[in-house]
Amino acid sequence: MKSNPGFDSLRAEIVRCRKCPRLVDYRENVKAPPSLADQEWWRKPVPGFGDLGGSLLILGLAPARTGAERTGRIFTGDASSRFLVSALYEAGYANRPVSESRDDGLEYSGCYVTAVVKCVPPGDRPLPSEFHNCGAFLDAEVSLLPNLKGILALGSSAFKSYMDHMKRDGRGVRGLKFGHGASYRLPDGLTIYASYHPSPRNTNTGKLTKPMLVSVLKKIRKELG
Repeated sequence: MKSNPGFDSLRAEIVRCRKCPRLVDYRENVKAPPSLADQEWWRKPVPGFGDLGGSLLILGLAPARTGAERTGRIFTGDASSRFLVSALYEAGYANRPVSESRDDGLEYSGCYVTAVVKCVPPGDRPLPSEFHNCGAFLDAEVSLLPNLKGILALGSSAFKSYMDHMKRDGRGVRGLKFGHGASYRLPDGLTIYASYHPSPRNTNTGKLTKPMLVSVLKKIRKELG
């Protein structure tokens, strides 16, 4: 990702954040599984990553314990990451189909990927106060995407969080329901798209298949240009 003074400043602010004591304690003390115990873990908040000039924002819930919270890059190094990045590659948004480490050469073109909550939460369930504390970071990230045309929310929590972002910005909307493949034109001219989250819980059961996600991504690419 190319250097951008505004993003560089925001990234530094995110990485040093300690607003949520529960998340700070969990991320700094989470036990590494034996297969990953010899690696150096990130154990800090995880900023977004991607093309700041892109037209699509991809929004997940939070860093994964053995993925982004270990590697320091969102959607990197775990099963969800491999599923998502493989689909992004097929849809033309990524230069390679795998995402394993911060120095693996992965680049996104046309999209920026981030999470609503920047630290891994216990049980993958952030508290309302933690969503609130991270809200300002999401607001700032959105403001740094000058060519934004669409948002892909991965899961219902990400979908709701983007609705909360709009409310904070004085552009709240009602009546929009999350559903895989759903899309809505927002009052500000942007379009929000929805997909099931690529978690093993969804992908291992067939609730979300790669063709389903690729289909959504290709639709978005066609509509946003």
